[in-house]
Amino acid sequence: MNILSKILALCLSVFYAFNPFVGPSAETPIEVDNDDCRLCFLAWADPQISNYMLKRDPYFVAACQDIANSEQTFDALVIAGDIAENGLACEYEHIADNLPVDNVRNFLMAVGNHDVRLRSYKQVVKRFTGFMNGLNTACGSDLTVDSLHYKYTVNGYTFIVLGTDRTEFEESYISPAQMQWLDDSLKEATADGLPAFVVLHQTFKDSHGLPGTWNSPIDAAGSVGAQSDALKETMAKYKNVILLTGHLHTGFGAYTYENIDGIHSVNLPSMTIDNMDGRCNENGLGCVVEVTDENVTFRARNFAAGKNIPEVDIVIPLQ
Repeated sequence: MNILSKILALCLSVFYAFNPFVGPSAETPIEVDNDDCRLCFLAWADPQISNYMLKRDPYFVAACQDIANSEQTFDALVIAGDIAENGLACEYEHIADNLPVDNVRNFLMAVGNHDVRLRSYKQVVKRFTGFMNGLNTACGSDLTVDSLHYKYTVNGYTFIVLGTDRTEFEESYISPAQMQWLDDSLKEATADGLPAFVVLHQTFKDSHGLPGTWNSPIDAAGSVGAQSDALKETMAKYKNVILLTGHLHTGFGAYTYENIDGIHSVNLPSMTIDNMDGRCNENGLGCVVEVTDENVTFRARNFAAGKNIPEVDIVIPLQ
């Protein structure tokens, strides 16, 4: 444990001494009672754990406890970026110490702008892939990555994770090589009619309430950036593509799901930062995702409180 990790641990111990931890209700654990379910994974975005903004930590720790409370074994935990506030080793170490590895088979994570923007790109790749590889080793997965973009198949379903090819502050840069890799990967993943899940921190411009939900008059603000149109054109070529993003910190509501040129785009709420612009803006939000031959269902849940929010569930019919 390095000095920053020791300082973070000390700060958290003091914080919890004055802010007693209240975990999620064990009376309402995560349950999946669906005999037709072919794949079940958990979807979060923006834990954004910080070494100094400590009030976020209880929501994250409680959400991890909610997973651990369940008797289910989940095929994956997918997190759509901004895992750590500043991309610090001590932040990733704290996150890894709390994420449950006993009932999650795979950890699939995308980098967000907060994971990237204060570091050299080489350092980001080394730190982020090391963090993710450590989690997958701990849970028994054979997933090992050496790049910020990668793909992995779970129960026959392909997850395609995109990541910036250089250090950027708010947006992502998707190089021509990664764009071609995405195209090739989607062609292969959707050839048998199964849905493909694309994970990226930032969404398309002019979607999910942008630029208004980013409080900006600039057209591309809050989006993936200059590659937005090219990404959308590439994904729209294929059926049953489901895009998972975060970044906007909007709660469950009108801006959560959009069908964009045939792409099923789901913008996930923030796990720990106050959400806005939604019907449900609580902290600790995410989804339990159930995939059958006919539908992909995003069951909304407050993981920090241990309760489902069925009134904002999303059901996506497959073609």
